[in-house]
Amino acid sequence: VQLVESGGGLVQPGGSLRLSCAASGLTFSWYAMSWYRQAPGKERELVASISSSGRTTNYANSVKGRFTISRDNTRNTVYLQMNSLNFDDTDVYLCNARWGTTEYWGQGTQVTVSS
Repeated sequence: VQLVESGGGLVQPGGSLRLSCAASGLTFSWYAMSWYRQAPGKERELVASISSSGRTTNYANSVKGRFTISRDNTRNTVYLQMNSLNFDDTDVYLCNARWGTTEYWGQGTQVTVSS
């Protein structure tokens, strides 16, 4: 199983990025997908999650109204559209796939918000 994140980078405050996580080696449509973020020395934080069907989404309070999670089960890919980015959004963003007690993680993609 592989989860490969992409789309991170350096952005100015107020800017936008779109992260992608391409999954392979699993039946993608079975898995709930989530984006987490983690800074060095800090706990991993759940940013957003989406059900296997895509009908249900959840967001951390800190990103509600700014971030949107979506998925394309035909492309085995989950996305995170991030708007109105601020300094506090600087982190490594990781993709997670979960089905029951089975879960997988990607390696992460760095997002840096800086002026």
